[in-house]
Amino acid sequence: PELAKTRVLDIEVNVGRTGVLTPVAILEPVRLSGTIVKRATLHNLDEVRQKDVRIGDVVLVEKAGEIIPQIVKVIKEERTGTEKIFNMPKECPVCGGKVVRIEPEIAYRCINANCPAQIKERIRHFASRDAMDIRGLGPALIEQLVNKGFVRDVADIYCLKKDDLLSLERMADKSATNLLKAVEDSKNRDFYRVIYALGIRYVGLNTAKLLAETYGSMDELMHANADELSNVEGVGEKIAASIVDFFSDEHNIGLVEKLKAAGVNMASFMKKAEVKDNFFKGKKIVFTGELEAFSRKEAQEKVENLGGKIISSVSRSTDVVVVGKNPGSKLQKAETLGIRVIDEKEFLRLLREAE
Repeated sequence: PELAKTRVLDIEVNVGRTGVLTPVAILEPVRLSGTIVKRATLHNLDEVRQKDVRIGDVVLVEKAGEIIPQIVKVIKEERTGTEKIFNMPKECPVCGGKVVRIEPEIAYRCINANCPAQIKERIRHFASRDAMDIRGLGPALIEQLVNKGFVRDVADIYCLKKDDLLSLERMADKSATNLLKAVEDSKNRDFYRVIYALGIRYVGLNTAKLLAETYGSMDELMHANADELSNVEGVGEKIAASIVDFFSDEHNIGLVEKLKAAGVNMASFMKKAEVKDNFFKGKKIVFTGELEAFSRKEAQEKVENLGGKIISSVSRSTDVVVVGKNPGSKLQKAETLGIRVIDEKEFLRLLREAE
């Protein structure tokens, strides 16, 4: 990857939807791989300490996967002695709430569930394309809706009135109408997308699909215990515990009830079409590396449409690992376990045969 030299002007802290505080390096603008880079994530305090990144340091940056800017190393020979060591704040930089680190996690969290930053990020996740896909509900609009008190949780989106929207900056009548239609349309999303949209920790899109296949409704999922959940293929104890914790919280139960009352779909209503026999049907597939013919998401959808199951990690139960360019550690694990590995050319051939 291309490297560029720049300086760390400051280190800011972002607050995510689960309250995790993420340090971000504010960089002297530098051109890298065709774009101007001004920021680079530092992930967590442990990484800041490991790389010994200080405010004022001269650093080398690259784009991980040609996309995400990251600091590769500090050029310590260029230090002047004026650099400042970064420390994680003891209070949330957004709401002033208490910040804690719960062992054995490496993350620091704001424990105020009503922190505006967390609310905004939860709404962004809820409205995102893979979740409820509410077109027009972008970061700038979410910022205004939360700041003005129109939206305090994701369920409040369904209580928005046209007059509320028209009172916002740069909101025209047509835009308000289109947004309200998008909100209304989102009530009929597939059940797995509703599960994913809730933002349950460790529950990604593929896990949400597995849960929707096993539990036909939100009520069934909410009342499942940890043992039952951990027996769902691809879930496991860690995710099961997170789901139980989520639905043990009165606020989250109330949120689901508000979504139900608003008319959001809370059950599986689409039956899977019968799939003819093919190479992928019934197999557990893992992808690693970059594909040229499709995006990762497109390739996964093709496999799922052919009756295959997408799983995120390699284990003894994995049937096939599809390898693209620059594969990660999944390839090595697959080879160690003796799992079948196919390249993109073989994957495309098998797709053509199956389709």
